[in-house]
Amino acid sequence: MLNDIELQKKVEILTNKLKLGLFKEVVDESKILLKKRKHQVLFNLLSLSYQSLGQNDKSVEIMEIALKANPKNPHFLNNIGLSHFKLSNFKEAETYFKRGLAEAPKYISILNNLGNLKGYLNLNKSAVEYFNKILKINDKLIEPYFNLAINYQALGEFEKSSECLKKILELNPKFTDADRILSLMTKYTNNHPHYLNIKDKLENIKLNEIQKSNLYFSLGKYFEDIKDYEKSFENYSHGNNIIKKKTNYKIQEEKNNFINIKDFNYKNLNIPNIENSRKLIFIVGMPRSGTSLVEQILSSHQEVFGGGELPFLEKEVRKFFQKFEKNNQLNIEEIHNLIIDCKKKYLERISNYNNSSKIFTDKAPLNFRFIGFIKYIFPNAKIINCKRDPMDIIWSNFKNYFSNAMPFTNDLEDIAQFYKLYEDLMTFFQKKFPEIIYDIEYSKLVENSEIEIRKLLNFCELKWDDNCLNHHKNERAIKTASSIQARKPIYKTAVKSSDRYKDYLKNIKSIIESN
Repeated sequence: MLNDIELQKKVEILTNKLKLGLFKEVVDESKILLKKRKHQVLFNLLSLSYQSLGQNDKSVEIMEIALKANPKNPHFLNNIGLSHFKLSNFKEAETYFKRGLAEAPKYISILNNLGNLKGYLNLNKSAVEYFNKILKINDKLIEPYFNLAINYQALGEFEKSSECLKKILELNPKFTDADRILSLMTKYTNNHPHYLNIKDKLENIKLNEIQKSNLYFSLGKYFEDIKDYEKSFENYSHGNNIIKKKTNYKIQEEKNNFINIKDFNYKNLNIPNIENSRKLIFIVGMPRSGTSLVEQILSSHQEVFGGGELPFLEKEVRKFFQKFEKNNQLNIEEIHNLIIDCKKKYLERISNYNNSSKIFTDKAPLNFRFIGFIKYIFPNAKIINCKRDPMDIIWSNFKNYFSNAMPFTNDLEDIAQFYKLYEDLMTFFQKKFPEIIYDIEYSKLVENSEIEIRKLLNFCELKWDDNCLNHHKNERAIKTASSIQARKPIYKTAVKSSDRYKDYLKNIKSIIESN
């Protein structure tokens, strides 16, 4: 049995290891110590380490053991709730968070996690309430202000979002994510105060590389607004170069993945008489190709619910591939069972967003890679492929900050090569499954909106709805880089927007035009 002094020393060592990212060591040592003394801090350290290792199932298991001994411990309830959240078990997560709040109504971490859960499920107004509760307890915390800013932006309340970002910068000028997001909601004029502030930071404050990257993206936007495209290009390039070095992304690995996608035997997924599910529309394409606009139009229809950019299909398909690759001797029945499980899990996840009979849209652009799976998992699904001028797509990807989420976007040549992979794969799938894919051209959509929307609705087997022409009045949350643009009436200025930078994109144009 460990005495209190010995335990305290061990906990301090483990806490420091947790901070240093030595999660495996914390797991091994916490397990040993728990055999000597079942203390709540050791359970928490073990849970947090499992979460950091991505082993959320194990985190749930250890917290279930801890809760048997102390079912009202708010730390345990918070940890198990967070683990369920990461596992996409949203109902279980909310149940545990609310149990924790019943025991500790001012527990900031639980309030924050509940807010994040609501925001993740597009219940942004509810999320806002939780973050505001935190600020009533402590109005000097950056995280709830930042979360508020993101949720207000998703709701189209840009003024409130900007106020939160400015408050963050008062509390911590080095939190440059706030500068970058603020720049997107600012229409700059020469020597705008925010520009002068950013310039001062770069010259006089010690910043790490990622903090600088945020500011370079902000300056790219500033110089774009004042029409100094040379300096705009320079700053966007500086910002992207920093992230490119951090990610060390290699396009060759992507090329290999695309070869595997094309070589996969999709006929093995063909389950005779598979039951039709809820009607689904998958909106795919390159990022920045108009997917947000198309979903905003469709979700304005009274028979459609817009789910947004969801990760669930990719997660389930990747799980399938992992099981398939571990055992490539699977027979057809075993493959079909995996596919049915994939379908079931996906439908369970989206039911947390909307469980009605409405048609559900999923607009994760990179789902174009999984069209072969969509065809057989959801045989009654429709796929909308959003097309846009390739140079506009490449430039728009480069100038928007995606952090580590899409590492191919931090290098112009990588984006061009990825675009060609996309184009080649879409040609492959369109030959294979022409009946389920509909191409919509961004330039035609903004030029002849009503005509193109009628064609789109016809393909989706939807009756005409005037609301689709007034998509900008749709109040649903938009959580993508297009949240500002998709709330405007259809405009044509984004067509050929890359022409302003054509002098800096000549090499990229030659890649796109090459065979």
